Amino acid sequence: MRFTFTRVCRVVVQLLTISTFFVCAAANAQPAGAVDPLLKPRLSLLTGTSRVVVVARNASSLGAVTQLIQLLGGVLGRPLPVINGRVATVPNIALSTLASSLAVQHVALDRRIVGTMERTGPTTGATAVRQELGLDGSGIGVAVIDSGITAWHDDLSDASGCWQRVDRFVNFTGGSSTPSDEYGHGTHVAGIIAGNGFDSGGARSGIAPASRLVVLKVLDGSGQGRISDVIAALDYVVTHKAELNIRVANLSVATGVYESYNLDPLTVAARRAVDAGIVVVAAAGNNGRSPQGGTQYGGITAPGNAPWVLTVGASSHMGTIDRADDTIAAFSSRGPTAIDRAAKPDLVAPGVGIESLSVPNSTLYNTMSAYLLPGTVPTSYPPYLSLSGTSMATPVVTGTVALMLQANPALTPNAVKAALQFTAQRNPAYDALTQGAGFLNAQGAVELAHYLAAPSTTAYPVDTIWSRQLFWGNHRVADGRLVQGANAWQPGTQWGRATSASSRPIVWGVICSANCDSSEAEWDSWGVICGNWSCSSADWGDMGSLDVVWGSLCGSSDCSSSTPWSRDAVGGATVVWGTTDGDTVVWGTTGGDTVVRGTTDGDTVVWGTSCSDSSCEPVIWPHP
Repeated sequence: MRFTFTRVCRVVVQLLTISTFFVCAAANAQPAGAVDPLLKPRLSLLTGTSRVVVVARNASSLGAVTQLIQLLGGVLGRPLPVINGRVATVPNIALSTLASSLAVQHVALDRRIVGTMERTGPTTGATAVRQELGLDGSGIGVAVIDSGITAWHDDLSDASGCWQRVDRFVNFTGGSSTPSDEYGHGTHVAGIIAGNGFDSGGARSGIAPASRLVVLKVLDGSGQGRISDVIAALDYVVTHKAELNIRVANLSVATGVYESYNLDPLTVAARRAVDAGIVVVAAAGNNGRSPQGGTQYGGITAPGNAPWVLTVGASSHMGTIDRADDTIAAFSSRGPTAIDRAAKPDLVAPGVGIESLSVPNSTLYNTMSAYLLPGTVPTSYPPYLSLSGTSMATPVVTGTVALMLQANPALTPNAVKAALQFTAQRNPAYDALTQGAGFLNAQGAVELAHYLAAPSTTAYPVDTIWSRQLFWGNHRVADGRLVQGANAWQPGTQWGRATSASSRPIVWGVICSANCDSSEAEWDSWGVICGNWSCSSADWGDMGSLDVVWGSLCGSSDCSSSTPWSRDAVGGATVVWGTTDGDTVVWGTTGGDTVVRGTTDGDTVVWGTSCSDSSCEPVIWPHP
C-alpha cells in the first residue's frame, strides 16, 4: 500500500511540475530568440512535425524538459548532455509551447550537415618537422568526426602491420558498429592526418603518421547527416578525452549559419569541447565564389563561424613544394561570418588536389574514379584519391596540431591557435578575410610550440617569414612575442575577448620597448589596456587599431549589428555580403543576384563542405 501511495504521489508531483511549465509559459512567454530562424516559420503550422535540438536551461531542468516533450506528443531522440539538450521530433503545433517553457533555453532545427599529399607536407614544413625534430604525432589522439573509416587500409596500419591505428569507432548514424565508410570522405580525411604512406613508399604519408584515431561516424553514404549527430560526437569526445588522450577533433563537415554562435547548439557544443581542452578544427566552407563566378565574402560555415573554433580555409600549392607560387583556392570561403560578423578564417592550408586514401566501392571512389591513383606497391585497387576542398585543408592543420601537442602537451586550444597564426606566412596579395593570419607554416608552429615548452633552455625560433600577428577577435595585434603562461591561453578564456576567464585584461606575451636589436632589449607586457573597470573600452595597441572586418568605418571598432557590412568597409570596391530580411538570411550581392549559397527544403539544409563549384574539381598534379 505504501508503494502505491508513493508512486501516486510521484505522478502527481510530475503532473504539477509540467502544469507549472504551461502556466509559466502562458504568463511569461520567452522572447523569439529562444527559437532559431529556420524553425520560426513552423510555429504557425497546425500539421506536421519537426526534428529539433532542445537545450535546457541547465542540467537539472533537462528531466522536466524531457517530460514536457513527451506530454506535447513528441518523440524523444538521442540525449545531448554536452549542451544539456536532447533531440526530439515534435508536432509543429506544439513548438511554441515547448519554446516558451521556462525550463527551455533554446530550440533549433536539427539541420543537416555535409562533408566538405605528396607536396603538402614539404610545402607546409611538416615533413621537415618529422625529419629534423623526430615528431610524428605519437601518443596524440585525434577525433575524426566525418563519414567513418574503411575497415582496412595499409596506410593506417601500426608498426607491426597487423592492426589499424583506430582506437575507437562509433557510429552515430544508426548503422553497424563495424568500421565502415560508404561515402569515402572520412577515410580520405583520416589519411591526410595519420596515413603512413605504406602503399606509396612514404610519399603520400599524412602530416602526423603515428597519431591515433578515434573515428566518429556522422555522415551517411551520400555524405549527409544531422547537427545532432555531430553534437553527440563532440559529447563523446569530451567524455572519453582522458581515456583515449583525445587532444584535437577534426570537423571537415559543416552546415549553414542561421543564428549567433552563442545560440547555435552546434557551436555551443564545440565550445564545451574547447573548454575541456580539446582543439576543435573545422572547415571554413567552399563558398568563396558566387554562382556567376565572382569572388564573394561572408560564406563561412558552422561550426567554423565560432571564435573558439580553429577555422581553416584552402590554398593551392600549385603542384610544387615552393611556397612562393602558392595561391588561395577560388572556392575557399571568406569572412566575415553571418550574424556575428566575425573575422574568419583563422588561416589557410593546402586543399587543392590533395592525395589521400581511397575506399573501394564508396560513393567518392565510384563518382571520382578519374582521380584515383596507384601506389608503388601491388594492391588490388588504386589506394589513393585526389580531392579538393576546405575538407582537405582542415586535416592538414589538424595533423599539424597533433605535432605541436607532441612537442608541447601543455598547450591549450587558444595557445595552439595563437602559435599557428603567429607563425603563418602572410601573402600580401590577399586580405585578412581571405587568408586569415596567412598560409600554414607547420614547421614554424611546431618550433614555436617546442620553444614555449622550455623557454629558459630553448632559443627563440624567430623567422622573418612569420606573420608575427594574431587576429584576436576582429582586432589585428602584432609584433610581440608569445609567452606560454599568458592569461590569453587560460582554459575558459574566449578568443577575442578583452578579458580572461579570471576577468583580467588579456595578455598574449611581451613586446620590445627599447634596444630591440640588441641583447639588452627591454620588454613590456603585450596585451589589452582597459579603459574602464569592465574593459568595455579597450586599447588594443598601435597594430590593433585596424578592425579587420569593419576597417575604420566605426572608428576602428566593431559596428553595430544593424550596420550592413560590405567589402568597402576594408577598402575594396565590390559589395559582396548580404543582409537579413526578417527571419530569412539572404546571401547575395548588390548586383541583383539573389541567393548565393544555402537553401532550405523542409528539413534539408544544402550547405557545407561538399563543393559543386568548378574550382573544386580535383587535380592530379604532375609526378616526376
